Amino acid sequence: MNKLKNFTLVIAMAALLVSCFSQMHIVGQGAQGSNEVTKWNHYVIAGLAPVGVSDPAAMANGAKDYTVHTRHSFINGLVAAITFNIYTPTTTTVKY
Repeated sequence: MNKLKNFTLVIAMAALLVSCFSQMHIVGQGAQGSNEVTKWNHYVIAGLAPVGVSDPAAMANGAKDYTVHTRHSFINGLVAAITFNIYTPTTTTVKY
């Protein structure tokens, strides 16, 4: 019984250590204005197979200077957890 309690505690602590990842890319001089476009990227099988991935250059609407922020937000993680990582979305935001 004590081993089961310890195992449950370790699993709970490991679940709390999971964090959201975030990547930022600056193209040209970076965002020059306050325009912002956000889209979800769609992956399956724990992110191994892309189904629909956004194109940051197209999202920037032809701007030469923009900032791309790709992240796995809490909502993305919640959706992934509900689907047991069969569907694993990320979010891309482009500021230009």
